[in-house]
This record gives sequence, structure tokens and C-alpha cells, in this order.
Amino acid sequence: MFSKETYISRRNRLKSDLGNGIILLPGNEDSSMNYKDNLYPFRQDSCFLYFTGIDRPGLTFVIDVDNDREVLFGNDLTIEEIMWTGPTDTLAAQAAWSGITDVQPLSALASLLENALRKKQTVHFLPPYKADTAVMLSGYLNIPVALLAEQASLTLIKAIVKQRSIKTVAEVQEIEIAVNTTIDMQLKAMQLAKAGVTETEIAGQLQGVAVGAGGNLSFPVILTVNGEFLHNHPGNHVLQNGQLVLCDCGAESAMHYAGDLTRTHPVNKKFSTVQREIYDIVFNAYQTAVNALKPGILFKEVHLLACEKLAEGLAQIGVMKGDAKEAVQAGAHTLFFPCGLGHMMGLDIHDMENLGEEYVGYTDDLKKSTDFGLKSLRLGRALEDGFVLTVEPGIYFNPLLTDAWQAAGKHTNFINYEKLAGYKNFGGVRVENNFLITATGSRLLGRPLAATAAEIEKEIAS
Repeated sequence: MFSKETYISRRNRLKSDLGNGIILLPGNEDSSMNYKDNLYPFRQDSCFLYFTGIDRPGLTFVIDVDNDREVLFGNDLTIEEIMWTGPTDTLAAQAAWSGITDVQPLSALASLLENALRKKQTVHFLPPYKADTAVMLSGYLNIPVALLAEQASLTLIKAIVKQRSIKTVAEVQEIEIAVNTTIDMQLKAMQLAKAGVTETEIAGQLQGVAVGAGGNLSFPVILTVNGEFLHNHPGNHVLQNGQLVLCDCGAESAMHYAGDLTRTHPVNKKFSTVQREIYDIVFNAYQTAVNALKPGILFKEVHLLACEKLAEGLAQIGVMKGDAKEAVQAGAHTLFFPCGLGHMMGLDIHDMENLGEEYVGYTDDLKKSTDFGLKSLRLGRALEDGFVLTVEPGIYFNPLLTDAWQAAGKHTNFINYEKLAGYKNFGGVRVENNFLITATGSRLLGRPLAATAAEIEKEIAS
């Protein structure tokens, strides 16, 4: 946990921003795998964690803004539960570390909410993403489950996004712990990615690195020789010389802050001439985007700059043609880069995504695009000092998408389908790092990790 004062300050700011009503923040419950007592590793709700720091299941936190009261609802372990799990700190003790003095049994929550509704107090809640939370909210608030998302408090959503978007020094330190563990995962992948090894063998060891560092994965490992598919999880493919391995992985620190890095490297330690050409195009787009990072610039503009650099590079090798800027305006480049350049990062790998990308990554004045490719850009808004985000351009030769576009005659003035046929089995390349936006530009988070083609070849040869 951070200091007690940190959580008190966060809650005071939230109360000030909302001004009135009841703020209802349910924590997460344990989740069962295949029967009730066989549990997935517990992961606390990030907003609950942000405002309380308490990392245990079965809790709900209520802030009564009107009466300046904070109450934590939950139950201490019974003696029979302790018999199985061992003792833990009392709920009152954990609450005190967060600056919360009023702790009530979970059974008392219903009467508090009934009283608030009877008094016509506004109950602010967030859109639920877990079924058990949705059922709980529906029962307490008499709102059908299907209507919870649309009746969630936009005022609360915007207040939380505003606060969580700007990372404190202490938060950045936690993120860097996660990023450095993720670097260890990437180095392990480079060490293990040899002909004859399966994707799952490598992925399993990467998870061991994350857990061994005291945290866990921030998302399931993406490690594949089919890098043309954006989030292709590992299977039993046996690595072969001549293939590229795309590894997109992330560790979560013990305090649940996330890292997220991608590297693409050759199985046989040396990029082929064609692989090196594509890799260098992607890296040049990455460097263009990084150089543009600064407060005030729209990340959508940074994304489009990277897209133009990708289109320029692909035109230089004959896969695309025509003016790069015009090709990007037409959307022709999305055959090769059908996703976004990056996203916010923090307690969630896609930070606060459950609150809505239209509020986290966009504003009332800048709406999310509905165009193919650009609609997948999670972050478009102007950057601010204190934002933490990813930069992750790529080139993906997806044969299914290529065949569909070619059959439809799409963008033939910008795409050389005859030349493209030679890349049908290429796969994909992505390069990704994490950045803090500073007053004067940006700062790469974590210690250095091989990123250029030459650096990667040197690393995997060692």
C-alpha cells in the first residue's frame, strides 16, 4: 500500500469533484474456475484499489458525500476459514492503514443503501464488468442488470478518469517495477526462443518470471510465430528457423501496476534481409512517434504520423504505392496496421478501459472514429504531463484480410497486391515500449532493452 495520506487525499479529491450523493465502490469477489472452492488468483477491482489500497475479496466501500462519511463493508474471516487459509489482518486494521475508521459487516450495506434511496440521494456507481458485481448492484439499487451500464454515473466516471490519468511519482515508481520485470520476461523469451521449442514452453516460463518477482501477469502472454494476428496467444507451434517470434507480455507489480512490452525476434538469431526491411520500417515509425510525444499534442496525431511512416516504408519496398499521407487519409495502410498506436497504462494494462474508452482516451470535443483501423485507437486525446502510455506500431501481413481486400478491389491505387503476395507467410512485427509524458516531452520507463534490429541480434546471440 501507499501511505494512508495518499488514499485519504484521493478520496477527498473525489468527494470534492462529485459534490453530493453516495459513491458506491464494490470490490471484487473471488472467482471460481470449475467449482466453488477452486479459485483463480484474486485480482482486486482497480478503482476500489485506487481509493482504498485494500487487496482482499468480498468488500464494498461507500462514501456518503452529503454527510462526509466513509464506510467499509465486509466480514472478517471465520475460524473455519482461517483453518484453511491461515490468519490475516483484521478488516479494521487494514481499513486503518487506508485512513478508514468506520467498518461495518457486509449485512449492514443493504440498509444504508435503502435509506439513501428513500432520501432520494443520488447513488453514483460505475459500469460493472463482472457478473457477480452486476447482480449485487441490481439487487441493492433495483435496477435491471441490462440497464446498469447506461445508468452508471457519468459524473463519477469522469471524476475518476481525471484523477487516475495523472500518475504520481510513487505510481510511476510502481509502474517501473512492473516494466523492469517485463524486461526480464522479454530477455527470457529471447533466450528460450530457439528451433524445436514450443510457444507454450516459453510462455510458461515468462509467467514464472512475473510471479517470481512478487506479482503476476498484467495480461495473458502473447507469444506467437503467427504475429500477423494481433493478440494471438501461445499454442503448441514448434519454433522453426526462419520464423519470427512476436512476444507481447506484461508483469504486474505486487501493488498491481502494469508493464507492457513487445519485441519481435528471429528464431535463428539473424533477421533475413526481408525481415530486417520490415523490422526497420516498424522501428522508424516507432522512433517517429516517440520523438513527437509531448504535452498538448493529440495522440491521434502521433498515431497518424506513425502510420504515414509505415506507409512510406512499405512504398519504398514496393508493397504500397502513391503518396503516404493520401494513403493514410484513405485508410489503405490499415491492411497492414489495423489497430491503434497505444493506450493508457496504470493499474490496468488498458488503464480504466472498463469505464469506457470514449471517456479515458477521448473527450467531449474529440470523439472516437468509427473507421476501420482508427476505431481501434484507444487513446486519441491531447497528452498531459503525468500520462503513462504505450507506443506500439507494427506491420501485420494477415493473409485472410489481404484476400478479402484484394477480392473486393480495395485501395488498388495504394496497394501493390502482386508484390504483397510474396509476404503472405511473413507474419507480423511489433515494437512496444512504455512512456511517461513529462513537462518537456517524454521519458522511457524501465531500464534499457534491445530494440533496434542490431541490438536484438546482439542480445539473442549472447
